Amino acid sequence: MSVQDELTRARSVEAMQSVLATIPYARFLGFSVLQDGSNVIGRMAFAEERMGNTRVRALHGGTLGALMELTAMCQLLTMAEIVRVPKTVNITIEYLRSAQAVDTFARATVTRHGRRVASVRVVAYQDDAAKPVAAANAHFLLAV
Repeated sequence: MSVQDELTRARSVEAMQSVLATIPYARFLGFSVLQDGSNVIGRMAFAEERMGNTRVRALHGGTLGALMELTAMCQLLTMAEIVRVPKTVNITIEYLRSAQAVDTFARATVTRHGRRVASVRVVAYQDDAAKPVAAANAHFLLAV
């Protein structure tokens, strides 16, 4: 069974977590998922290799972008009507403040869900969800 087949069957956060453990990119990011009601919360554990600017101890922007993109995909995969792994069409990231050297979280909300395309808004935060460090709007292709 391929990873794509396993991901499409992983509708619960617990099942998705075991699949994510097999993906090298997710392991490199220290990525895991949590459940908060109907929303998925992505978590990126802090590690020194994710630092972008060591002088001010700030996380690399690419790791924040990857956290938000993976969280959006996981949110879409928990929806019952999704039958394939979503493909990223585009993602626009807004860096709002410096992300410090601590664990980072991201919350995804599906803003539009059609038959072929879905739009997802993701907000990344660290200690306080009311103080986001980055936000993203992403569009995904659901079927071809």
